[in-house]
Amino acid sequence: MSWIKAFISGFLATLIFHQGLFGLFYLAGVVPSGPFNLSPVPPLGVPAVVSLAFFGGLWGILLWALLGRLKTLAFWSLMIILGAIGPTVVAMLVVFPLKGMEVSAQSWFGGLILNGFWGLGVAVFLTLLGARRTRTTNGNLL
Repeated sequence: MSWIKAFISGFLATLIFHQGLFGLFYLAGVVPSGPFNLSPVPPLGVPAVVSLAFFGGLWGILLWALLGRLKTLAFWSLMIILGAIGPTVVAMLVVFPLKGMEVSAQSWFGGLILNGFWGLGVAVFLTLLGARRTRTTNGNLL
């Protein structure tokens, strides 16, 4: 059941942390469009922000699987670092080119900041939901 909590953590971190910071970037004039894009996206026609949050949930599962049992300092720092790097690399090298979007130094830098903040959000929600993987005294994962 922890993987469900990990998905929820990634989903919520996208809506609250990622889109919240994106909104601040928009208000500061750093990005041209606002957060919570409700435009339908193929193939299902769901709002873009829901699609983004869904993939945030999948990334949340991956981060939980890789980092969920680490000690406190390593857990928090690596959630931010891997949260920044993984989704940004995929976005810039796969998603943006497929969508015909320009990849620039600004989009890389902004992506790293947004996704690092998203990684922090995943860590927060994993902790709040009790999804941190722990080892028992015999070494088995809970």
